[in-house]
Amino acid sequence: MTRQYGFTFLTSLLLLLVVILSACGGSQNNGKQPAGGQGMIDKLDGGGFGGGFNPQVNYNPFSPNALVTSYIYEPLMAENNYSCLVTPWLASAYKWQDSKTLIFTMREDVKWSDGQPFGPDDVVFTLNMLQKYPALDTLGLWQYLSSVTSQNNQVTFKFKAPSVAIFERVIQQAIVSKHAWEKVADPVKFTDPNPVGTGPFMPESFNQEQLVLKRNTNYWQANQIKVEHLVFHKAGGNEVENLKLARGEYDWNGMFVPSIDQAYVARDPKHNRYWFPSGGEISLGMNLTRAPFNDPAFRRAMAYAINRDDISKKAEFGYVKSASQTGLSVPAQASFLPSNIPNQGIFPFDQKQSLDILEKAGYKKNAGGKLLGKDGKPLEFTFLVENGWTDWIQAAQIIQANLGALGITVNVQTPAPEIVSSRREAADYDMAFSVHGGSCNMYENYYYLDSRQPTSVNYIHHKNPSVDKMLDQLQQALDPAVQKQIVAQLAQYSYEQFPDVPLWYGANWFEFSTKDAVGWPDASNPYVKPGDILIVLTHLRQSPDYKPGK
Repeated sequence: MTRQYGFTFLTSLLLLLVVILSACGGSQNNGKQPAGGQGMIDKLDGGGFGGGFNPQVNYNPFSPNALVTSYIYEPLMAENNYSCLVTPWLASAYKWQDSKTLIFTMREDVKWSDGQPFGPDDVVFTLNMLQKYPALDTLGLWQYLSSVTSQNNQVTFKFKAPSVAIFERVIQQAIVSKHAWEKVADPVKFTDPNPVGTGPFMPESFNQEQLVLKRNTNYWQANQIKVEHLVFHKAGGNEVENLKLARGEYDWNGMFVPSIDQAYVARDPKHNRYWFPSGGEISLGMNLTRAPFNDPAFRRAMAYAINRDDISKKAEFGYVKSASQTGLSVPAQASFLPSNIPNQGIFPFDQKQSLDILEKAGYKKNAGGKLLGKDGKPLEFTFLVENGWTDWIQAAQIIQANLGALGITVNVQTPAPEIVSSRREAADYDMAFSVHGGSCNMYENYYYLDSRQPTSVNYIHHKNPSVDKMLDQLQQALDPAVQKQIVAQLAQYSYEQFPDVPLWYGANWFEFSTKDAVGWPDASNPYVKPGDILIVLTHLRQSPDYKPGK
């Protein structure tokens, strides 16, 4: 099957440390959305509801088998994953007192769905429950926290060490009600069948085929929510879901669709749209413990050697954009770029330039046209690609042909994904795809370069004390201007030293219809990433073409 490394718009906001995915750009069909009205929309259909292979009633936001909960339970802040700006949510403000002390001021006009007031005690209770039951701490906050306490209307997070870079994790933590959850004997096994939340929607009905959420009339910004019901379904296979999307059964979804202009847009050109904003970088990862990959000149030559446009067109349906060598997702994160880097750090396909670099660095060809290493032996590499990830395999075959044109033999092997992972960690490989970046947490975008990280993270086996120092400085920097300076240094290092070679940005799949609702984020109005569902819901308005009782 095709590797679908996009976001799951339907199930969660917590997409923190994954391969994928955040920036501007990406593909979309053109056309500005019409202005919306202020009337109520009876229902919108959003695809799958999560819950695993045998979905049951489960609204526990800490459970791996929960149904959609990001509409029910809210975080302290809602981060805009396009601009990386933070919107106050349950907390009205925050400040770093120092690099180990973070203070939030709670919003005072919030009620739980049962009418009881929300307050700082709920936040303290939630965080302390995560400490008591580590299985609930899915964001790993208590690796860093030493205490969470409240005074008046403020909550203070104390960290064991400078932890500025953990901010994104903290603000994404779902908060539950003390008065409901303190009665729960075992919150790990708790399925939360009658949730009490602060979010814009609450469960109305569920069976194993359909979930319906209803508008929370006690919501603290209920006047901004113009949808009465959200409907979700048990997801089928890719072909079934693509067919449902084409038939217009979904108002929005997030899935990979081959030939989307023909398969989806053409079915209703007036209303059917898509936006695939860029995400994390998929890069050519090289084992830096082996020659010639330990030579920056060789790695620089690889940046010119690979035809990224071919990868986009032939392996990714033209949905993806070439990635910046800086490790940043551009153009959305272009403000972090050093001013001396041309073309936002994106390298052209130029094999002559690649060969010139190799020749100057001491790599010669033999009489048969094979490129020789500095030891005089023909260069021959193994490229590991996860079995079944057909788009990545096709991309690897393009790379194989590109490097073959330079005189380098590349053997593409496709073992099981877990074998690829174990061999990367053990430095038992030549080349493999490396995935990183795309989030608003700049520390976590670059920490794959930290030599002190386990090889499950630093699987290119990069070592540079100066980079480790930069990451430590970024971890402690309170001033956004200082943070930006350090990120620029990391971007400059990536651009000059080529720890890996970024090729393309993974896509965030997002399809939507303007038949019933308008105000969806898109390339012409990228006010957030599609997965920022809480913010999106406050922007949706009734379409001029909306017909009640559909």
